[in-house]
Amino acid sequence: TRAMIITLLWRLEGEPAVTYEMDFDDVAANTWYTEAVRWAANNKIVEGYGNGKFGTNDPITREQFATILYRYAQYKGYDVSVGENNNILSYNDALVVSEWASPAMQWACGSGLMLGDGVNLMPTANATRAQAAALFERFCENIIK
Repeated sequence: TRAMIITLLWRLEGEPAVTYEMDFDDVAANTWYTEAVRWAANNKIVEGYGNGKFGTNDPITREQFATILYRYAQYKGYDVSVGENNNILSYNDALVVSEWASPAMQWACGSGLMLGDGVNLMPTANATRAQAAALFERFCENIIK
């Protein structure tokens, strides 16, 4: 879910304490993910759906996951220029990628984080646990180093 991915990154950061207001009215207080979402929103790693909604328990799509990792990499000061010139148009479904996710998807493909199935990226498909684990593992190995 979206909350799980954000909590994973928050824990990677050492669970920093956050004192900012919660930007989302659909994030319950005092849950296992509350402080993680608060931290991610404050650091512009997540923006939610708009209208005060985060979608805590929604499955995360592949383009959402790529965008969150992209923004986290920017937050950390990692080089996200790789992939800027990457042409994702070679994938049959490249035009399905949401405009807001396009730079992140290019980065994810250009840096070898997201592979698709060789023909399709499946950007709006929900990321399976296996895909999420593989993407996060590649992020840790290739980006964090």
